[in-house]
Amino acid sequence: MKNSFKNIALSIFAAAAMFSCTTLSKVGSSQPNISNTKWVLADQVKGKTPTLMIESARITGNGGCNNYFGELTLDATAGNFSVKNIGSTKMACDNMSVETNFFNMLNEVNKYMVSGNTLELFKNNLLLLKFNKQ
Repeated sequence: MKNSFKNIALSIFAAAAMFSCTTLSKVGSSQPNISNTKWVLADQVKGKTPTLMIESARITGNGGCNNYFGELTLDATAGNFSVKNIGSTKMACDNMSVETNFFNMLNEVNKYMVSGNTLELFKNNLLLLKFNKQ
């Protein structure tokens, strides 16, 4: 009985490890080109939900309070996604922490992965932001 329990436990652990490796192995691999697409943050946040519009070499959208823009380097063959020089309007809103956190995470992103109508943005293998296609 002890051996069968160990075998079941090891089988479950092995299956979980294989699943996580399969998922992680897709990060940094070839991805669909996402130029000229619009996305909305998948997480529920207090106030207005941040958006992301991807053009060929720039991003625009709303951070939850202010409209923003930035430069984008996108490489679909390697799944690379890099944003720099984010600027925004300067309105003050009730919950500025959502927008501040959104911009901070967007600055950290270096990889992306698309699955159906979902866009996930990563820093290496760490998921930072998840969007649904708009």
